[in-house]
Amino acid sequence: MNPGQQILFFFSALGAFNGLIISCYLLIFKKPKAPASYFLGLLLLALTMRITKAVFNYFYPNLPRIYLQIGLSGCFLIGPSLYYFTRAALENTVKTPVRWKYIYCAWLAGITILGILIPYQSHPWDWNHYIVHIIYAQWVAYFVLTGWMLKKRIAKLFDKTENLSPTEKPILSIFFGNAVILIAYLIVFFWSFSSVYITGAIFFSLLLYLNIPLFFSRKKSNTTFLGYAEPERYAKKKIAEDHASSLTDKIHKVITEQELYKNPDLKLNDLAKAVNISGHQLSQLLNDNLGKSFNVYINEYRVTRACELIASNNGIKLEEIGYEVGFNAKSTFFTAFKKYRGTTPSLFREGLSTT
Repeated sequence: MNPGQQILFFFSALGAFNGLIISCYLLIFKKPKAPASYFLGLLLLALTMRITKAVFNYFYPNLPRIYLQIGLSGCFLIGPSLYYFTRAALENTVKTPVRWKYIYCAWLAGITILGILIPYQSHPWDWNHYIVHIIYAQWVAYFVLTGWMLKKRIAKLFDKTENLSPTEKPILSIFFGNAVILIAYLIVFFWSFSSVYITGAIFFSLLLYLNIPLFFSRKKSNTTFLGYAEPERYAKKKIAEDHASSLTDKIHKVITEQELYKNPDLKLNDLAKAVNISGHQLSQLLNDNLGKSFNVYINEYRVTRACELIASNNGIKLEEIGYEVGFNAKSTFFTAFKKYRGTTPSLFREGLSTT
């Protein structure tokens, strides 16, 4: 290699090495481990595998094909990692949904089994003409889904009246960084511009160094989705209206579909767990955005359901209705009903019978 190539190799290989170190930190050593942090670690690991394959294939094209297979297999996980990182970061997910785990593991198992049954070493033509197309198509599909999820944030970049929040900036930075890497490899894949091949590795190194504060900072507000935020300080800040609206809709859907209000022992953390958000975030949403305590919020659902049962005129005693909708005492039911409806359950029933 000439001096210029040696410099390119050094910086691209150094980026791949540092990507491996940071991914291991996020996946193994970082505490607390939020879902967004975990998927960011997987994204870096997958990108590192793809970048490492590109670096060594560019400078040492005669390496055994097993290294090419490992790099392309890692490429297959970039799209899902990017998508679930972005979704977990935007939704401030505190526990990874089981469905996400199943889908991610299915992709991992699929590419592993495929590599065992059709190894690159003995089937290079199949990999180069079929499997690679599937890998890049999957990456592009997940990238488009992620972009659709970020469309409102991307629109803010072109609207002078809108400003990105500290949390949105690093998410978009990672998304657009992934876009450049993807475009670089697609150009090489479809048009065979070998000079562009190493660009993805160089840009990955640059992107990695620019985002070092994101990976390691424990104080800045733009790392809240990675689990760095202090709960007490976080709870004092009002959630953005668009995010609060989507959270409220999600909570309403979970409460009504699962009829959680019927549980007289329902706690704030129980509801937060069911919705996959933190208890601090739920408390923040209820108190700061909706102006209600948890008990008030749940009792509204209970009273609304009680009114529906009374209106159905099915002969159920009022005391039984109270227990049915989640109140643990007759007095509590009557007090809450009068507070929200301005009348007692019995007068409410009499009013319905006279209309």
